[in-house]
Amino acid sequence: MKLPNGPQSPAVLQMLRWIISPMSFMETCAERYGDMFTVRLQSKSPPLIFVSNPEVLQQILTNDTKGLEAPGDTNLVFESLLGKRSVITISGAEHQRQRQLLLPPFHGERMRSYSEIISDISEKVISQYQIGQPFNIRSVAQAITLRVIMQAVFGLDEGPRAEKLQNFLGEMLEKGSSVLSVALLYFPALQRDFGPINFWGKQMRRQQNADKLIYEEIRERREQPDPSRTDILSLLMAARDEAGQPMTDEELRDELMTLLVAGHETTATAIAWAFYWIHKIPSIRQKLLQELDSLGDNPDPSAIFQLPYLNAVCSETLRIYPVAMLTFPRVVRTPLSLGGYELEPGTTVMGSIYLTHQREDLYPEPKQFKPERFLERQFSPYEYLPFGGGARRCIGLAFAQLEMKLALAKILSSRELELVDNGEVRPKRRGLVTGPDHPINMVVTSQRQLNSPILQTTTV
Repeated sequence: MKLPNGPQSPAVLQMLRWIISPMSFMETCAERYGDMFTVRLQSKSPPLIFVSNPEVLQQILTNDTKGLEAPGDTNLVFESLLGKRSVITISGAEHQRQRQLLLPPFHGERMRSYSEIISDISEKVISQYQIGQPFNIRSVAQAITLRVIMQAVFGLDEGPRAEKLQNFLGEMLEKGSSVLSVALLYFPALQRDFGPINFWGKQMRRQQNADKLIYEEIRERREQPDPSRTDILSLLMAARDEAGQPMTDEELRDELMTLLVAGHETTATAIAWAFYWIHKIPSIRQKLLQELDSLGDNPDPSAIFQLPYLNAVCSETLRIYPVAMLTFPRVVRTPLSLGGYELEPGTTVMGSIYLTHQREDLYPEPKQFKPERFLERQFSPYEYLPFGGGARRCIGLAFAQLEMKLALAKILSSRELELVDNGEVRPKRRGLVTGPDHPINMVVTSQRQLNSPILQTTTV
């Protein structure tokens, strides 16, 4: 079997580069070896092939590729956080069952019912910041997305349990974003107590505390069912599979944790990047405000969602520095021809979302932020894939897009903001995803009167 070329350095060095600077590692490999290359992150593990060729990605991600599977055991790096019954860590018929149970809350009328929650929470969070008071926009976005998730998923807005759960989850995700935490995930032998340096033990205790609260909420809901509730937990508890069976408590916990982690951290990062680019490039902000103002006071959320330039700004935000760098891995099960290579069973292939979004042939001047790309042409699901693709594409895709657009619209329409520092911000690894390499500090300079070019400065 001849594999695509790739770095020949020892596996441990490749792993360290992958953990510390994954984007530069991928870019260096792509420059040297092309849009398919092989890396070895662990000496005793099968080779891993990175792919950024859209035609090959289509072959990988479409369901009719019989020789490839997306088994949950290739996502074990997520198991310590999400659990063994998460839709991310299971595969086959079990994965299909869970996905079918999870999909209904994220479509149609259910989605529209979350719009008011998103707008109200966005206003409440930004109103805490006075004119002239600097703040980290990612912290603001995190506060918005965590409260939205808590209310939409759990139906918990206030109260001791909601407050405790938010604190545990916020601390757990923040502590888990460091390079050390990632190293612990990739090197299971380090997941133990090292005396005074007991990072892993502290993380596990935070998670146990969060789990206790989640299981308490599930138990109370089972004992006191309320059919009028429309939060996602209630909907999942009422859902039944084809055999008429509900989710178990463990399945509910793991799916809730998946929604909390995936729906909070990733969307917050995307919102923060969008604010950065909108205020980094004045012409983009001006065009966006003109479009938002055209809807008048109190616009319908569906009208906001369909705004073409707002959609283009959000799409370009997710293109240039995608929060998720990779698709979920696929494992070759039967001999397979892929991109001109004959692959044997056991070989793992993975789409590089980041490299695909940086292709010069698809996105001229890929390092430049240009929303107009998405007004001038349509990109296929294998050229533009910020939410992954195939059978494991992100279930919360529509929810994340709605939240991103409504939060931006609410804050931009009501406040005049500026960047404290107009210097360049670059992406870096943040846990298993990406984020800004340093805080994006902003300041409210005035309140904004809708539908008027005149900005009125008042006390917020």
